[in-house]
Amino acid sequence: MGRPREHDEQTRAALRAAAERLVAEGGPAALSVRAVADAAGTSTRAVYSLFGSKEGLLVEALAQEAFVVLFTEIGRLVETDDPVADLVDVGAVAFRRLVLEHPALYRIAFQRVVPELDGGPELVATRQKAWDQLVAKVTRLEEAGLLGGKPVTEAAVEFIAMLEGLGNAELRGAVLRLLPEGSEERAWRNGLTTLIRGFAAASPPNPRPGAASRKRGR
Repeated sequence: MGRPREHDEQTRAALRAAAERLVAEGGPAALSVRAVADAAGTSTRAVYSLFGSKEGLLVEALAQEAFVVLFTEIGRLVETDDPVADLVDVGAVAFRRLVLEHPALYRIAFQRVVPELDGGPELVATRQKAWDQLVAKVTRLEEAGLLGGKPVTEAAVEFIAMLEGLGNAELRGAVLRLLPEGSEERAWRNGLTTLIRGFAAASPPNPRPGAASRKRGR
């Protein structure tokens, strides 16, 4: 009979949750191996055993968890026959939930509050899964003729930029409030709908000089 593991997935989850709370309350500077271990009611040995280091805890646990949450929330959305409304929900429901319910994870993964940290292969793979979900939603716009000739990847990048802007605006708080109080979700929906409708209104890229005359000469 094999020796039972001293530190299991339950311990990992407890350490990750403790680290998220510490960052939410005191920023990245509040995070240390000892502080995380104490907050989770375990030993520093557990942190090193499961995550390797403070940096491993931040990148491979917290940043990765941000994309796990996002991937899960997008997966819960019910797909309809309206690709515009479905893409708006990706932002106003799934992404906004990450921002509001897990602001520490959002800041680590999207605001790069620990810019010197680079993600390992697990983080990259998890981030890619969430990105693929978004690309699939934007591809539905293209299939419906609603991208105005804009490449799917370019539209997805612009959409993400809008999400981050809205997320940052909502996290500014009451002192620097940018979104109207009580109407934050409506602001998200209005902004995202305007962006998406703008894709369809955009003109396709101009042809290369001389292309039209060569075509007429055929």
